[in-house]
Amino acid sequence: MSILTATDAKRHIVGVADMKVAKGPGNVIVTHALGSCIGVTMHDPVAHVGGMIHFMLPDSTVNPSRAEGNPFMFADTGLPLFLQKMLAAGAAKSRLIVKAAGGAQFVDHKDFFAIGKRNYTAMRKIFWKEGLLCKSENVGGTISRTLYLDISSGRVWFTNSGQEVDV
Repeated sequence: MSILTATDAKRHIVGVADMKVAKGPGNVIVTHALGSCIGVTMHDPVAHVGGMIHFMLPDSTVNPSRAEGNPFMFADTGLPLFLQKMLAAGAAKSRLIVKAAGGAQFVDHKDFFAIGKRNYTAMRKIFWKEGLLCKSENVGGTISRTLYLDISSGRVWFTNSGQEVDV
């Protein structure tokens, strides 16, 4: 994974089970279709480094070979690796501003699998283990979100049905 820089300044798309880190002004990172998945942003305002992960499932033990091929699919393998990539790009853990969105429940109305809730619980446990605090979040509900991070300002927002909401 290469670090995207100001010379690459543009909108960077994070796919499902994907992650991107960018450095420098002019970069915006976006991920689409956050349903039960969760998008996490990290931003260091001093180093001008930011990143986003879009993970699908809480626990890689359900499919270890898949997690080996794509650790960003799972919270327990993707979030620690995402943090490592942020630190490698020059971010300081003590300055990270962490925000999250997603974790909806709208496919399974009876909440039988509770993927959104389980993703959220896994994320919070990993944050606790890593000593990270989530500054703000917009999780749960029954909406799909498109999540954005502007590296220049550190602003994080999502859109749904044409409305823009800061996270």
